[in-house]
Amino acid sequence: MAEQKYRFNPETLTYERVRLSPGQKVKRAVLVLMPGLLVGGVLAFLFYHLVDSPKEAQLKRENQQLLVQYELLNKQMAEVEDVLGDVRRRDDNIYRVIFEADPLPESMRQAGFGGANRYRGLEGYANADVVIGTRKRLDRIAKQIYVQSVSLDEVADLALRKQDMLASIPAIQPVANEDLTRIASGYGMRMHPIHKINKFHAGMDFTAKTGTDIHATGDGTVVFADYATNGYGIHVIIEHGYGYETLYAHLDELKVRKGQVVKRGDLIGLVGNTGLSAGPHLHYEVHKDGEHVDPANFYFNDLSPAEYARLLELSRNAGQSLD
Repeated sequence: MAEQKYRFNPETLTYERVRLSPGQKVKRAVLVLMPGLLVGGVLAFLFYHLVDSPKEAQLKRENQQLLVQYELLNKQMAEVEDVLGDVRRRDDNIYRVIFEADPLPESMRQAGFGGANRYRGLEGYANADVVIGTRKRLDRIAKQIYVQSVSLDEVADLALRKQDMLASIPAIQPVANEDLTRIASGYGMRMHPIHKINKFHAGMDFTAKTGTDIHATGDGTVVFADYATNGYGIHVIIEHGYGYETLYAHLDELKVRKGQVVKRGDLIGLVGNTGLSAGPHLHYEVHKDGEHVDPANFYFNDLSPAEYARLLELSRNAGQSLD
């Protein structure tokens, strides 16, 4: 029981019991409880800020695990960037050099990384810098992979065209000539057998019996196969593409027709003595971009280095052509 308090009344000369009003009781109760409330509030504040709840502790553990995963992801992306860098160096310095193509410009490889802030939605979080940095790096790698993919597609197309070009370039002798005894005259100034004057000989003459097989020296399309009065007699012209064209003159018989597609080694006619000719032989020419070139430069599929040197010696020593 609470202690009772009394107050002396001088008028009645007696002690009267002190009675508190409801407001005074409340005020006294507040004064009594205030220290406890303050201490409780301080403890609650400290507990809230210094001691994690089970859910908060779990979230912190998960965030820490995510940060570790981001670190591992960045290490893996660094390895991918190294591989991409190696592929890029090979692309620019090997593949494109082989196919005579210019390296991709740096502006193309680095395009698309500027402009508006695409990562604004990731800002404002505790680890936003880690997330944004990783996202930017991933976007950059994706862009580089796309550019490199386009480049390799172009290189693949160049390889196909190179393969087609190599098959189209005249690269064998037009008649069987393994022992190199059929070369009668080469490219250059020669004595004409009929006119008996020095005249430029725009091809190479191969002696052979009438009826000897003549073969296409590269893939192409026959653009002429007939007799003409220009001195070539019955002759064939093959368009090989890439600026190359070959002519086979003085044939005895045609084995192809105009518009026919031929492959290297296909039979196109037989050796003869038609037109302005001094005897059975094949007159063979190679044209590049409309100009005559020395056919001896195009026998790399047929001859070893020693045989090629021997062929050049034989063709250049001949003093007279057969046409």
